[in-house]
Amino acid sequence: MAKPYSTSHIGFVSSGFTDMRLSGAVKEKLVEMLVAEIDKMVPAMESATLSATPDKKTLDDTNRTRLNYNRTRELMIERLTDLESVGSEAVQAGIEHLETYLKKVLNSAESAAAKDRVNTIKPRHISQLKTPQENEESTQIIEEEDEDILDGQISGSALTPSVIRKMSRSFAGMSVTDAAIEELLLWYYEVVDEVGQNIREHAQLGSNPAAFIDAIDKMKDLMMLGWIRRMLVRAAESAEDRGYKKIDIEQLIHLDPFE
Repeated sequence: MAKPYSTSHIGFVSSGFTDMRLSGAVKEKLVEMLVAEIDKMVPAMESATLSATPDKKTLDDTNRTRLNYNRTRELMIERLTDLESVGSEAVQAGIEHLETYLKKVLNSAESAAAKDRVNTIKPRHISQLKTPQENEESTQIIEEEDEDILDGQISGSALTPSVIRKMSRSFAGMSVTDAAIEELLLWYYEVVDEVGQNIREHAQLGSNPAAFIDAIDKMKDLMMLGWIRRMLVRAAESAEDRGYKKIDIEQLIHLDPFE
């Protein structure tokens, strides 16, 4: 039978998330909570793995596609100068770093494509990017240009991740992860499609005018980004209740996007 985490290990891991000290009783409680979370997490992941690949024998993360572990490890070993090998933790840290870098590049390229008013990232949107530091500076510039979003209107600007980040900080008082932004955008367009369908249905002759007006009001709210503001605020409240410092996808999945 597998042993639970040690309290010292949990205390060490927790030090990366908080500057406050943890009492021994708190560490013990955290161990219990994490094991209980595993009780819920593993069956859900197992079910998702088998649904995606019925013949698979190994538990998988069906919600995320990671960089190849072995290929990353080999590339890292090839670039060593003084050490002889790369540990698994270093490979995992390297993958996290590379995926974060990839996200920054794609976010900047996405913003460049949005400025061109196209829905496809093309080579020119990547080639104009420089160093990661310069990418961060350009992202700040893009966010400053989207300042009019905070007045509650799109004003001709595209709805991009940088816009949602600024809205989250301004209205929810909390930053938001890339995964949560992706989920929020998918939901947004799903809600837009449903409301648009309701408008088309109720616009037919003889339809209930009250339902038509309600659908129009909902679409107006969506275009003014009121729906996104409310979702961010509700998610931030959930994150704060659980002691998190960022809005993550975990806080969004419990919300009803059509509420």
